[in-house]
Amino acid sequence: MVIYRPARPDELTAARELDNSFTTDTVVRVTASDDGFVLHPVPVEPALRKVYPDDEDEEGEDQEVLVADAGGELCGAVSFAYEEWNRRLVIADIRVSPGRRGRGVGAALMDRALARGRELGARTAWLEVTNVNAPAVRAYRRMGFALCGLDTSLYAGTSSEGETALFMSRPLTPATEGRP
Repeated sequence: MVIYRPARPDELTAARELDNSFTTDTVVRVTASDDGFVLHPVPVEPALRKVYPDDEDEEGEDQEVLVADAGGELCGAVSFAYEEWNRRLVIADIRVSPGRRGRGVGAALMDRALARGRELGARTAWLEVTNVNAPAVRAYRRMGFALCGLDTSLYAGTSSEGETALFMSRPLTPATEGRP
């Protein structure tokens, strides 16, 4: 059984250290036209393995972290912040232990983060993902996110040089909408 709850202060480091690497046989190619951008899945051979470097960034003071706890072991975490000026929930990071991927942990964490965003008054949720993380792009699309922009230079000078940052968003309906 997995329990979803706010992270305790002593769990923040463990949440940041969850393995967020991935292996994929598909990447997302972005093509531009006069009408916008289109994402195309492209097979890669051999499969691509991406291991993210340790982030030196700490969670901001305004970030909240929710964790997935499986019998006392953290198996997932999502960190996010509410931006009041534009009423946007920014999903900063979501991680699921490799052994728990594909079992709904990430979707459950995202559902709870989005619910918290609604409580805070967010009208939309936003995140950034690299184009080589096709598994995450597919998952975010299943969660209702759509491409809303991109940046071909965001990763310049980093270990992700040459990758494209994809920005995805989804509207958040108020928690009370549709209720009597």
